[in-house]
Order: sequence, then C-alpha cells, then structure tokens
Amino acid sequence: MRRRRFRRVPVRTLAPNLVTLLALCAGLTSIRMAFEDHYVLALAAIVFAAVLDGIDGRLARYLKGTSRFGAELDSLSDFVNFGVAPALILYFWGLHDLKSAGWIAAMAFAICAGLRLARFNVMIEEPDRPAWTANFFVGVPAPAGAITVLLPIYAALLGVPRSGFLTWAMLFYTLSVAALMVSRLPVFSGKRVGTRVPPEMVGPLIVLVVLAFALLIAYPWIVLTAGTLAYLAALPFGWLSYRRYERRSLDNKAELAPASPMASPSPTIIPGISQSKDDEERPSRLN
Repeated sequence: MRRRRFRRVPVRTLAPNLVTLLALCAGLTSIRMAFEDHYVLALAAIVFAAVLDGIDGRLARYLKGTSRFGAELDSLSDFVNFGVAPALILYFWGLHDLKSAGWIAAMAFAICAGLRLARFNVMIEEPDRPAWTANFFVGVPAPAGAITVLLPIYAALLGVPRSGFLTWAMLFYTLSVAALMVSRLPVFSGKRVGTRVPPEMVGPLIVLVVLAFALLIAYPWIVLTAGTLAYLAALPFGWLSYRRYERRSLDNKAELAPASPMASPSPTIIPGISQSKDDEERPSRLN
C-alpha cells in the first residue's frame, strides 16, 4: 500500500502564520503577567500582540501567502489576544472587587469580541458589497477594542487614584466598549490609506514612525491614553464619512438607472376585426 505524501508547505505561507503564533504567545503571556500582578508587562504584551496582528495579514498579502488555514488561525488568535486576555486583565485588576457583576462585564466583553470576529469573517465572503465599504469596519475592530477598553488602567498608572467610583466606571465603560464592537457603527478602517507613498514622503514617513515608537516606549501611558481618547473622539467622523459615501453611491445609481418608458394603453381587440401590422409590432405595456 502506497503511503500518502503530503505536499510541502512554502515558506511564504508559513511566515505569516509564525507571526500570528507569536502574537498568540504574547496574548497568553499577558494573562499570566496579570495573574502575577505584573500589569505593566501584561499591557505591554497586549500592545505587542496588536502590532503583530497588524503585520501578519499585510505580510501574507505581500508574500502572496494567504491561506484559509492562516485566516482561521488569525481569527482564533485575535479572540484570545483581544477578547479573553483584556477581559481577564480587567477582572484581575479591579473588576473582581465587584464580584459577580465584574465577572459578567468581563465575560460580556470577551463574548462581544468573539461575535465581532465571527461577523467579520462572514462579511468578508459577501460578494455584493460596494467597493467603497472596504474603507470601513462594521463596529469597532477587536484589536482597537482591546486597546481602548484598558483605558482605566492607563489612567491609574498615570496617577488617577483607585476608588470604588473608578471601579464602577470601569464596569460601565467595559460594557460600552463591548457594545461598540458588536454595533453596526461604521468605523474608518484605514486599509486604503498609504498603499502608495510618494518618493518625497518616504523619509518623513519613516521619521514619523520611528518617533511614534520612541514616544510609545518613553511615555507609554500618556501615548496610550491620548491615542485612546483621540480614537473615541474620531468615531463620529467615521459615521459621517460613511453616510457621505452612501449618499454618493445612491446618487450614482439614480443617475445610471434608465428612465422608465411611459406606459401606452394596450389596443382594444374587437372580434371580427383584424389588427394592422403596426399594432402587432407594438410592444405590450410594462407593468
């Protein structure tokens, strides 16, 4: 009996999956760090996982190594990194003081992250979506939701005193971010921004990226707090931009639609009298 030979996996397909697994390791490590009360390291691991999540998909497209296996692995990794891990970090840090109410809020966030990822996977396969909808996510994406929901911890690390009010505020804030993830709110995706960079902008762009990483390393909680607040403030602008695209699309459809012909009455048929040739060639009325 001949042994079945498996096809060799090309490196260009393997490389993005290794990045995804590295991100998964970062997410799992953040849970361990939170359990051991090392919240600075836990937050750093979440941010690192978010950076890797932005790299693996682009790397797969660049290397032409996209695969169904990689897409499923990325989705499962995102659920752990940006659903389960942030929920447990919040619970270990402060929600546990609220006992069952805090645990329900943590579970709600993780479940909403899973629902958000499942909806994203389904919507990718819709063939009839207009091209301009690729500029927007439906609801806050899971990585952004994970970075955003940790805002109370950033504030505490900046010196905001921990109190019962902050704990209850964190509970309602967690539920609000969870609702934003599963909502129908159009959120600007940025997928089509920066696909082509003019030659004269390459140098300044590299400097800005290096400066952003340097500020994140030097002043992490200030940068994360400011970035989170700016992101939340920009959400209404994404909705307004989506409405403009939608109105423009409807106007274009109205202009391209052919004018409906005016209805003409059907000829009356009288028994015993034959119709003329012109009457026979006349089209029937459109209903």
